[in-house]
Amino acid sequence: MIRISIDVMGGDVGPQVAIGGAAQALTRHPDISFLLYGRKDAIEPLLAGFPRLAERAEVIDCEVTVEMDEKPSQALRRGRNVSSMWCAIDAVKEGRSDAAVSAGNTGALMAMAMFCLRTMPTIDRPAIAGIWPTLRGESIVLDIGATIGADAKQLLDFALMGGAMARALFEIKKPTVGLINVGVEEVKGVEQVKEAGKLLREADIDNLEYAGFVEGDDLGRGTVDVFVVEGFTGNIALKTAEGTARQIAEYLRSSMSRTWMTRIGYVLARSAFQMLRDKLDPRKVNGGVFLGLNGIVIKSHGGTDAEGYASAIDVAYDMVHNGLQAKIQHDLNEYHARNESPMGPEAA
Repeated sequence: MIRISIDVMGGDVGPQVAIGGAAQALTRHPDISFLLYGRKDAIEPLLAGFPRLAERAEVIDCEVTVEMDEKPSQALRRGRNVSSMWCAIDAVKEGRSDAAVSAGNTGALMAMAMFCLRTMPTIDRPAIAGIWPTLRGESIVLDIGATIGADAKQLLDFALMGGAMARALFEIKKPTVGLINVGVEEVKGVEQVKEAGKLLREADIDNLEYAGFVEGDDLGRGTVDVFVVEGFTGNIALKTAEGTARQIAEYLRSSMSRTWMTRIGYVLARSAFQMLRDKLDPRKVNGGVFLGLNGIVIKSHGGTDAEGYASAIDVAYDMVHNGLQAKIQHDLNEYHARNESPMGPEAA
């Protein structure tokens, strides 16, 4: 049995999305149970509409909700120990839950997760890893917005954690990892990226294959299993891709309704357009994973619907079911054991 704690009150829409998403996820994963954190008076009437979910869920009353526009420091002061967001994370820390899911304020969620769970040994800062649809299938991209900037050692940590996530999610024995850069040549890019590339080339890592530098257009092609980038650039890439997908969908919708001939063409090619719509649907790949913490926390898009929220719960389930934390810790331990001596990396 895998238990997921949910910040029911987080998000732009309201608790109906979290409850509906949990009900959908339960149909796909019958071995899930839920801890639902939020206002009982808002949750229980919704839960009455999903009797099967009600049997597998416990509602824990939390009067405080972290608002979407709150600063992380304000959310910590006001919501520590009492908010639905904090309590969902704390359940992971205390072992009552295997993973936490929230669609709430990203900055507040990261701040609370770091404060409550702390980072794993040797990890300087966590990263948010997202699942990216590609021509090959799916890849992992990190960091997509946890923190701004990263030095070479932190980019190496991202590569190790992203590789472990790929093994857990895609069940790939030795995933390929690339560093996003302004060119594939080793002389190009900022010093942090070039130094990270050197560290990865020289590292002796059994569970990861470093493929070198990759460029922005490689994201859509899925050239590697894991794309590594610092959070500022990664977040811009994510938002650009989401905006481009919406732009293409709108272009198609407008074109297909322009004349009676295009309407006929749409009817004849409806199945192909449905397949394209599914590929461009951000709900299918919803759920950013906070990597580098002593526990699993999943960030759902704040404006998603029940189907998208269910996808975030699916990610949480897969991370627990496939042993994400153990894989990350194993890879970190292996790297540091092989590449650092007791006197430090210079003496190794």
